[in-house]
Amino acid sequence: MKVAFLGTGLMGLPMATRLLENNIDLIAYNRTPEKLKPLKFAGAQVTTEPREAILAADCIILMLTNAAAIYSVLLSDMCWRTLSERTVIQMGTITPTESKQIRDTVISAGGEYLEAPVLGSVREAEIGELIAMVGSQRQEFQRHLKLLKNFSPEPVHIGPVGTAAALKLALNQLTASLTSAFALSLSFVKSYDVDVEVLMQILRESPLYAPIFDRKLSRMENQNFANPNFRTKHLLKDTDLFIDEAKNIGLNVSSIEGVRKIIEKAIKISFANADYSSLFAAINSISEVQ
Repeated sequence: MKVAFLGTGLMGLPMATRLLENNIDLIAYNRTPEKLKPLKFAGAQVTTEPREAILAADCIILMLTNAAAIYSVLLSDMCWRTLSERTVIQMGTITPTESKQIRDTVISAGGEYLEAPVLGSVREAEIGELIAMVGSQRQEFQRHLKLLKNFSPEPVHIGPVGTAAALKLALNQLTASLTSAFALSLSFVKSYDVDVEVLMQILRESPLYAPIFDRKLSRMENQNFANPNFRTKHLLKDTDLFIDEAKNIGLNVSSIEGVRKIIEKAIKISFANADYSSLFAAINSISEVQ
């Protein structure tokens, strides 16, 4: 099998590198060609034309920014006709509605489509310990399980296309909400001179604890948001996707809309490309969060 990997950004690069490390024949494309240099150095074939990558491969993995990028790169007039008898595995974060629409377009071109969004950050991508959630027909999942295990020890079949996309958005909503809630509580106790280690000791022993609190504690205390595991601007994008989908099914989204204002504030104060723990800085900003 030859794999085309489209989208070699923050998460895509280590994921594509995993395939090379496991001796999978790889051709890679990225809209910013400079990001392909590490893969070329590691032995991948690279191209500046997505159509060339698609034509050369049996399976196309997508780790693109959003659905608009997928339509531009994969489903343009030049590319979508080349999908016949090829498998597309979409691993980025998009809405269930978008994923179903992309599936229908791929199938109309004679291709096969699976969604397999992943939970985890750069470190998990580097060592192949992401959590892969798969939306597809059961037989399609089984057929591509070996490939997916390059990224995740035990990929989980969630259901048909749309279910894994929904689950990923739900989990990213939790990421945003938990991070902002922890940042607010941390800021509050620090303002009253409560020992942070006492906070953490009690928190770790309580049902309230989530590992993300320890992962982000040092960044927040040191105001160190460089070298992001997940960029703030991408958290805003995923939050917007969640809010739109949740509104469409009649859910009350007041809580996550409040979190969205915090994320937007972090971006306004220059942390768009920083780690999303920068929500702490937005909560502590002296200007009002709008």
